[in-house]
Formats: sequence, structure tokens, C-alpha cells
Amino acid sequence: MTLVKDAPRTSTTLIVRSDANARITHSKDPFYNFMRRLFQEDTTAARGQMFLTMIENRQQSGNPIKTSEWQEILEELDIGRASFYSMRNKLLGAGLISNKNREYRLSGQFSKDLTDMAKWWWSVMLDENPDNL
Repeated sequence: MTLVKDAPRTSTTLIVRSDANARITHSKDPFYNFMRRLFQEDTTAARGQMFLTMIENRQQSGNPIKTSEWQEILEELDIGRASFYSMRNKLLGAGLISNKNREYRLSGQFSKDLTDMAKWWWSVMLDENPDNL
């Protein structure tokens, strides 16, 4: 049996909407709407947003969250262990966070993957000049 904390976290599902009115940047709370595209439930989306904010604040202060602090995180997010690791694995799989040297940090991998996909679609599928993207 695989424990949730050790489950593979190589990818995740993201809801993509083609309607211009559904753009994240058009919402009143873009961060929350972004989380809703990753998580099905409102409470998980809110917790994901809180966890990312915690990581960001601690990273900026020069004291990143250590993986060994998981119990404190569970209490702060008011979440169970399995739910926490499931949420964390989704954020890792999406490339929003990394777990290096036993510290959680924000990651740019998500942006790199989306940029790569957009460039490929634009240049290969639409046969457009990549410089015009």
C-alpha cells in the first residue's frame, strides 16, 4: 500500500476555459479562482491558497517551511494528514511548489510548462511565428 505522502506527484489536472469572460484575470479574486481550477472543492481551494501564501511568506522571510513542520501546518490549515498530503501532492504535480532539501518553496515549473505548451500550440498547430505570441 502506498502512503499518500509518498504517492506519485508527477502531474495534475487543471481546468482550462476558452471563454474570455472566464479568464482568471477578470475575476475579483484571481488567486482563489486559480486554485478552483486545480481543486474541486471550495474548502480545498481555500486551503491550497493559504498553504501557498504560507510558503511564499516564509520563503520571503528567509525561513522556508520545512517538511518536518507538517503537524503545525495541519493545525494551521485545520486539515487531516491525508487531505494535506493529497493537496500538497497536487501542488507539487502542477509545478507550483517544490520540495527540495526538505523545504517547501514556490516553483516556476508551472509557468515554464504552460509557456512551453502555448509556444508549441502557437507555432506548430497554428503555424504562427513564435515571436508574435
